[in-house]
Amino acid sequence: MTIFKNLYNYRELIKTSVKKDIGGKYKHSFLGVLWSFINPLLQIAVYAIIFPLIIRNNIPNYTVFMVCGLIPWNYFSTVINRASFTMIENGNIIKKVYFPREILPLSVVTSETVNFFISTIIIVCFTLAYGMGLTPYILLYPLVAVVQYVLLIGVSFIVSSVTVYFRDLQHFIGVLLQLFFYATPIVYSIETIPENFRWILEINPMTYIIEAYRDIFYNQTMPDMKMLGVILIIGIILCVVGYLIFNKLQKRFAEEL
Repeated sequence: MTIFKNLYNYRELIKTSVKKDIGGKYKHSFLGVLWSFINPLLQIAVYAIIFPLIIRNNIPNYTVFMVCGLIPWNYFSTVINRASFTMIENGNIIKKVYFPREILPLSVVTSETVNFFISTIIIVCFTLAYGMGLTPYILLYPLVAVVQYVLLIGVSFIVSSVTVYFRDLQHFIGVLLQLFFYATPIVYSIETIPENFRWILEINPMTYIIEAYRDIFYNQTMPDMKMLGVILIIGIILCVVGYLIFNKLQKRFAEEL
């Protein structure tokens, strides 16, 4: 219960950290918060042009199909990348001021979650532009986001603490995320993968999260609630294990940094 007590006692610090992170991301940029839309739109343009040429498929409204996977994936990969750097970036503060160190990875996940909600407007716009409309299943969108949020907290605890001791992990994570991208059904349908290779997708938690978003916006059906429940349990376990690892390693953060 210590972590919940610390988070409550330092709730204003968390709020300030998240606001600073969101506000400072594009502080000196001319276009400011518009980059939250421009960056993913540029990616969408590239993937929407290139991948239909590389991967032959008969997926109707392919751009919407791809957007439903790409926006949640950007959220996932950005959090993992930023979490791997957050303790090192804040090394000077950690060495000078006491505060619960878990606030740093939590702030990263929370601020990027806000950016993800903003970016979700892109999914809605593409869905409407292609004449697909919205259905009541969109009410389940926050539930899927919560499952992804919990999963990301667990992973962030682990990568943010371990990279303090093993700096090479930062570079390895970038390579691993590139491989993970192609092991996730973002730009292709699960049905296009041969049966003997589908186990790779089936053990990937992001497969079920992206498919849930796709069910809501693209297929406009009920997501697989059973699998979402399983991923939520995995996320909670990761949070517990991740915090135990984080709590163990944080004792020497100041020395290592």
